[in-house]
Amino acid sequence: MSRFGTGALGRVVRSGVGRRRVQTVVIAVAVMMAVASAVVAGSLMVAADAPFDKAFARQNGPHITAEYDPAKATTAQLTATGRLDGVTATAGPYPVATLRPVDAGGGHLRPITLAGRSTPHADVDDLELSSGQWATKPGEIVLTSQVAGPALELGTELKTSDASDAPTLTVVGIAVSAGRSADAWATPAQVTALAAKDTPVTHQMLYRFDSADTGGHIAAARKQLAAAVPKGALLGTQSYLDTKRAADAGAAPTIPFLIAFGVLGIAMSVIIVGSVVSGAVGTGLRRIGILKAIGFTPREVVRAYVAQALIPAGVGIGLGVVLGNLLAVPLLDGTEQAYGTASLSVAWWVDVVVLVAALLVVGIAALVPALRAGRLRTVEAIAVGRAPRTGRGQWAHRAAGRLPLPRAVTYGLAAPFAHPVRTAAMLLAVAFGTVAATFAVGLTSSLNAVGAAQDPENRAAVSVFTGAGPDVTRGGPPAPAPGTAELPPDPGPGMAELPAAADPARVRAAIEAQSGTASYYGKTQQDVTVGGVSGIAQASLYEGDSRSGAYEMISGHWITGRGQVVVPSRFLEKTGTEIGDTIRVTHQQRTQTLRIVGEAFDTSDGELEIHADLADFPNAAPGVFLVEVKSGVSATDYARDLAAAVQPLGGDASANSSSEQDNFVLILNAMAALLTLMLVSVAGLGVLNSVVLDTRERVHDLGVCKALGMSPRQTVSLVLASVAGIGVLGGLIGVPAGFALHGFVLPVMGRAAGTELPPSVLEVYEPPHLVLLGLAGVAIALLGALIPAGWAARTRTATALRTE
Repeated sequence: MSRFGTGALGRVVRSGVGRRRVQTVVIAVAVMMAVASAVVAGSLMVAADAPFDKAFARQNGPHITAEYDPAKATTAQLTATGRLDGVTATAGPYPVATLRPVDAGGGHLRPITLAGRSTPHADVDDLELSSGQWATKPGEIVLTSQVAGPALELGTELKTSDASDAPTLTVVGIAVSAGRSADAWATPAQVTALAAKDTPVTHQMLYRFDSADTGGHIAAARKQLAAAVPKGALLGTQSYLDTKRAADAGAAPTIPFLIAFGVLGIAMSVIIVGSVVSGAVGTGLRRIGILKAIGFTPREVVRAYVAQALIPAGVGIGLGVVLGNLLAVPLLDGTEQAYGTASLSVAWWVDVVVLVAALLVVGIAALVPALRAGRLRTVEAIAVGRAPRTGRGQWAHRAAGRLPLPRAVTYGLAAPFAHPVRTAAMLLAVAFGTVAATFAVGLTSSLNAVGAAQDPENRAAVSVFTGAGPDVTRGGPPAPAPGTAELPPDPGPGMAELPAAADPARVRAAIEAQSGTASYYGKTQQDVTVGGVSGIAQASLYEGDSRSGAYEMISGHWITGRGQVVVPSRFLEKTGTEIGDTIRVTHQQRTQTLRIVGEAFDTSDGELEIHADLADFPNAAPGVFLVEVKSGVSATDYARDLAAAVQPLGGDASANSSSEQDNFVLILNAMAALLTLMLVSVAGLGVLNSVVLDTRERVHDLGVCKALGMSPRQTVSLVLASVAGIGVLGGLIGVPAGFALHGFVLPVMGRAAGTELPPSVLEVYEPPHLVLLGLAGVAIALLGALIPAGWAARTRTATALRTE
């Protein structure tokens, strides 16, 4: 006999692939989808594994970002700090200024730190441009991916302040800084030109050290820097350890989610590929017997049928790797924005591992039945190949025959018992597909609930500012300028620099007098200390009925009066307290004893936060009033009219835009939707292949049924009924398993984010949803069987009777 690929053996392989076109296509497509889902899941799991550390190392991120007073330290003195012991690399000095830009509509944006750099490349903090170009001339600005968004994209124009003669900057690029040394960059000359009384320009230096793994190393390095320059020249520093903690906290919740989908994808890939390939070889037993009868050796038979499986599977594997990479790119791009890391791509070794693993699974799946066929005697192989083993499943036919259903349906219901192994593989595929659908629906609902629960103050239609104290009600407090430490708090984002604080009582009276007011409450945020806890805590203080701005409660209740405090999960964990305990809170040398009455679902970034009644803090005044307007009243018109009334008092009013879900939630939703679609598609292809094999095997029996009067519609019913029971059972298995997976993964994601989850996030399944998800198993099975059912119905009786 000739070697494989030529002569008779080669013709056998080529004819086997070409003759069974449907089966060949199904193998290729099923393997392609399975491999693509494994590549996507694997690449996302790799992306979620320490994304900050990888990006930081690739960009040579700064261990310390330091800010200096140019009036006290010269450029030469700053450059000399790069020669200190332990310093391995430096960049700078760069001019830095903090701006409060204004958009084209006159709205105030959050303060940003603008650094002057002539190029994105440096020995430290080697930036990566994700889009656009670098700022090379006056009037151009590059934003970080954290600052950029739908409202700030390429081409957007920003004024540096609300002054009439303020320069205008155009966004020309988006860059990523793993070390987050600044929010935006422009040319050094542009930053220097922005120097003004209210916009001082300082100097920024970026450092890398040979030892910077612990807080102790960072503290020692900072002390060394302070000693190397004149006293008071070092204004502040930022440690990369703080940036790393923030980045890791954002990535941590995705890891259990990706592991769950990754395991589902890999398990389903193995099941589908194994069942498809082994089924393809198993149905060729009779042909194997014929080949042996005409002189093929057992080894040649095994080689021929393994090759017949590997050829379409190999094509599917190659296409699956390409498709997986293409599908992973947009998800990784979104993951980059969610994590705030440098550009991510599919790791080459993920492609290699998936490719090798798929080839191994295909080879084993084909080899096992081929070896069995090779060991069969010629006569036995021909006999076994004609039909399922004699007597197998007869009891099922007898039992189904007693049901009050049409004979075509009962025949179909009993058919799966003739091939128990193939049926088990089909059942697992349907069950896994239903698990994926159930988990994805629950996850999406939970993530939407998380998005709705965040920043509850944004639910208000209108915000009215008094300027009486710090306020964080519109997007959270601005982050300290990168490279600084212990700077005074900035006013809340979106809030203008008011000349003087308005009298809250007069603003309150104006709100009550304004036509269209439905309800309102006051709020401010103050720095406080908590007894037994070091450092400063942030206290959100509420005046009036604040239920409309209440956080979702994990346990307990929202504040209803004086002497009460609501805290997030991280506060309870850090302080070792629980609901019912009391804490001592000090604000401006006045101490109050407050009782913890609730645990709030608060995902903001503050280390320690509390929510209390403003009446317990007599030295504080509302910085903002959040107003609900009556039905039919335009929030924009209401805010314009109210602004005209409160601006003479020193206040201001603006309508709140509809809050958008966080990028992180949107990215996870996109991941869940894509991975679920792929897994359900793979499950449907597995069903399709199994039904094609069964229909091909029973085509002679179908011809007999047609000869006895079975109509095409009854033939379709027979084929669909053969998978209906599998679909029902797969749904009954998959829905509870998906429900349990959701109940396990969501709390793990919450704990990774540093919080427990409220019932509104966990209890998202309604009985009607579970029933519909159960029917998803039936839908997967029926859709997978629809094409072969149509083929069986169209096959002519004479053709079916002549088919072996």
